[in-house]
Order: sequence, then structure tokens, then C-alpha cells
Amino acid sequence: MRVAGNKNAALPMIAASLLAAEPVTLTNVPDIADVASMLEAAKRLGATVRRDKVAGTVAIHAPRIRSARIDAELAARIRTSFLFAGPLLARTGRASLPPPGGDAIGARRLDTHFAGFHALGARTRPTRRSLALKCQRGGLRGARILLDEASVTATENILMAAVLAKGCTEIYNAACEPHVADLAAMLNAMGAKVEGAGTNRLVVDGVESLHGCTARVGCDYIEAGSYIAAAAATGGELLLTNIDPEPFEVLEGPFARFGVTWTIDRAARTLRYVPKRLRKMKYDLGDAIPSVADGPWPAFPSDLMSVLIVLATQTRGTCLFFEKMFESRLYFVDRLRQMGAKIVQCDPHRVVVTGPSRLVGGSVASNDIRAGIALVIAALCAKGESVISAAETIDRGYVAVEDSFAALGADIRREQREVCK
Repeated sequence: MRVAGNKNAALPMIAASLLAAEPVTLTNVPDIADVASMLEAAKRLGATVRRDKVAGTVAIHAPRIRSARIDAELAARIRTSFLFAGPLLARTGRASLPPPGGDAIGARRLDTHFAGFHALGARTRPTRRSLALKCQRGGLRGARILLDEASVTATENILMAAVLAKGCTEIYNAACEPHVADLAAMLNAMGAKVEGAGTNRLVVDGVESLHGCTARVGCDYIEAGSYIAAAAATGGELLLTNIDPEPFEVLEGPFARFGVTWTIDRAARTLRYVPKRLRKMKYDLGDAIPSVADGPWPAFPSDLMSVLIVLATQTRGTCLFFEKMFESRLYFVDRLRQMGAKIVQCDPHRVVVTGPSRLVGGSVASNDIRAGIALVIAALCAKGESVISAAETIDRGYVAVEDSFAALGADIRREQREVCK
């Protein structure tokens, strides 16, 4: 299976394309619903967009920004529409932001974004339906900024605003995720001066303008991890192509707890997983029950907690999962219990899973992207037929899951599918 481009890199890179008046070309762009929504938002702000879905390329040209107001309907559809705030502030000096939507996985505060914008010299004027941001006279100015949390989107938003601010900006407690580094690399290719990508301290020397470039979206290691979990849970073998090896270092330890290991060919950029006859939980010293906790990079990513919980239901042993990032991420385990999983939910952030469980098919609903793919994996493990409703949530982060799984041997079909423009 060919791994798609990283959704979490593609979306901020689309927003960053508006920082230049010259054309920007993105490659390895995934064909998912969230990308379609971000491109539509870019069009409504004044950009022209040419997309080749087969080649995975998108050309974006924004010689003039027609509007600094983010469309309310699109904002409700996709949370990362808020990433246009930084480029709009930098390019036009203002932005109007309706409340963003997104997955129902818990509170996702925006305070860190606004604190960073305020430090750069923008001011906020709340209205009944939106928050209006406007630069003070003289435009944005560099500042020393200590983020109150290592928020990925806040880091990206502030970074995009800072590249065109006057003077030097230092961002401390910055997010270190690979997709933040992808954005920084793109900005540097456009003529920005960003140092420290991949660390928690970014230094930005502002420039007067940016130019066009061609930038590659990194591989989606979350998609890759989801399919590895599916192969392991069902006893299948898997070869992944088009990977970037570095992010998988963070995934190795947690997956190894469940007896899942792989080999990577760096030159060929491939990953191979070969199943073991019997997978058993790796306990801590003294035979203590292990735990898996998520956190900001390089901790285990929250987006893979759901699929790892399903994998735990098919692994011999017991494990505690501690979801630290979102208080509603784990509510989907009710659906797994409905299918026969042995899970105790201790509180909104912790569940204990004992496996292996004999899952039985049933009708379940997906409430977010990652819960949706986890339920698909559970259905592949279950006896009988399963029906997953609200499956369009999965399309926001995964490319044609029914086609990908069917090509790997799954008996899966979609009865209805929303068409993404």
C-alpha cells in the first residue's frame, strides 16, 4: 500500500501558500475531504487553485487577497480553517474568524493562537459571530513568545504570521511534530528565515516578502500506523511504500508493547510488517501491567490511540491507555464494548483493555476521524457483518478507505459516498 501525504502537513501548507503573491505548488497532497475544504476556503479568499488528484499536486496562486473573512460554513466544516488567520494577518493586516468546527473529541482552545498574535502586535475585536484581528499601525513586529501549551496549530499560525513581521521572533515551547517541520521547510523555500524546526524553540527573522516554491507534503505516519494496526490485529502482512522513515522512531516503542515490529528500507522508503504467530503484551519490569500515554511530539501521538486500543483487544494481556490530550477521544470505546471488547473505562482519560476478545459485528457510528478508522479495524476482526454509519468522518483523514482495505483483502464496501469537490 502506498502511504498518502500527511493531512496535518498539507492543511497548514495550503494556508501558507497565501503568504506569497507568486504561484506555489504542493506535491504528495492526499485526496481527502479536509484538503478539499481547505482548498475551497483558499479560493473564497482570492486564490486560484489547480489540482491534479491523480498526480497528487496542487498549484495555488494568490496574487491578491480578495477577502480577509473566513467563510463561516467552511469554518464549521473544518477546524484548520483557522490556520488562515496567520497568513491573512501577515499579508493583509487583518482577519475575521468565525468559530472553527472539527472533530468532537473535546475542548480545543484557541487562546494560545491569540496570545501569540497579540505579542506580534495584532489586536482582537470580538463581534457577535466572529473574532476580528487587526494589526496595529506599522504592522506585525517580532517578539519573544512563550506558548502556554505546545499546540501544533498555534505554533503553525504564529510561525506563518511571524515570517513577514518586522524583526526577530522567538517561539518557545513550540510544537516539534514532523508536519510543523514540513511547514517550516516550505516557508524557507519561499524565502523565509526560520531556524529550529523540529525543536521546541523556533527563531524567525522576518522578511519583506515571500516568493513561490514547490514543496512536498511528508508521508502520513498516522495513516501508516493505522494500517499497521489493522494488519497486526487481523494477522495480515503489509508492505508500505512512500514513507519517510524518521517519524516511525516514535511509533516503534508503543507498537512493540503489542508484539508489533517492522523493518524499514530507508533507500527504498518502504516499511514491511510480517505477523507473528502469537502476539503477547510486553509487560513492564516485575510483570507490571504496561501503559500507553500520548502527548506532544516526540510522545506517542493522540491520533493513534484509538487504533492501538483496537489492537489491544486482539493481543494477549492487559494494558492501560492514558489519553492526556482530549477528554472525549476515548468515548468511542462504548462501541467496542458493544462488539464484545473487554474494556473498563476508568474516567474520560483512561481505559484498561484486556485481550484477546472475540468481537462480534454490529451497527456502530463514527464520531471522529480516528474513532472511525478504529471501528473499521474492529469490524475486520469481528465475526459477522458490521455497519459503520457516519463513515464520512473517516474521509476527512483517510484516502478511499474502502478501496485501500479491499485491495488488501478486506470484504468491505461503501453504500453511499459524499462526493468531495
